[in-house]
Amino acid sequence: MKEKIAKKEIPFNIVVFSILLVIGIIMIVPFIIMIVIALERYANVQPPFPITFNVKEPSFFNFNLILENGGLVQSYINSFIIAVGSVIVNLFSVLLAGFAFSKGKFKGKNLILVLILATMMIPFETRMIPMYLMFNDFGLKNSFLALILPSVVDGFGILLVKNFFDMIPDSLMEASQIDGCNKFQSFFRIFLPFTGSISATLVILKFMSSWNSLLWPLIILSDEKKQTVPMFISSFSYENGSRLAGSTMAAAFLGIIPVVVIYLLLQRFVIQSIATTGLKE
Repeated sequence: MKEKIAKKEIPFNIVVFSILLVIGIIMIVPFIIMIVIALERYANVQPPFPITFNVKEPSFFNFNLILENGGLVQSYINSFIIAVGSVIVNLFSVLLAGFAFSKGKFKGKNLILVLILATMMIPFETRMIPMYLMFNDFGLKNSFLALILPSVVDGFGILLVKNFFDMIPDSLMEASQIDGCNKFQSFFRIFLPFTGSISATLVILKFMSSWNSLLWPLIILSDEKKQTVPMFISSFSYENGSRLAGSTMAAAFLGIIPVVVIYLLLQRFVIQSIATTGLKE
């Protein structure tokens, strides 16, 4: 019986694999094109068109061009400070909030949760001007804190963590309280050790979101020395406004490396967070 079921699944698996293969190729082609243009010696003068996967004159000229004045290195440092700060602030607030909404008992819990989740439906563009005025009044304009502090409220992260804690049996909380632990002690001693996988997922999402952010940094930062990697990438142009294709693609290639590295280091924890969805029965 099992052999018959296995044989029936073979065509289905082939179709699924073929679809995923096509999607994977479609997603990776733009990155290949980016690398080809970055390695093309005269891409700044004459971008390759039509696009080919063959580098006519391979050279690291475009990479040397963006690295020669140290601007990219400084942008890397700035983006790391902002991304790491955002991750730390986000993890602290989201884990505590998700635990409170999952295991806590207080009046208005569901209403507050709905209000927080409702912020996910408000476009950033509608909040942009009030946020700018608020941080300007606080004296945080042109400051990294203005890019880090908004990570305190994260509706999606709170919902993700709440659902994760919902899968952990309530008996653990009751047992810890019997042993004399208050809610904070229960969180840090009992529940926090379970959050390795979900925390890794949050780190990837928040780091990627912070690292790739462009609009808000462009609005709140005015000092060129504080520009982030996306701001640095967007700054490449001739005096007449035409785009330096080779240098832009080289900067973009170097700009995505940290995100890829973070994901490769933490992907196994993300898989674990998916596998633990059956913890509570």
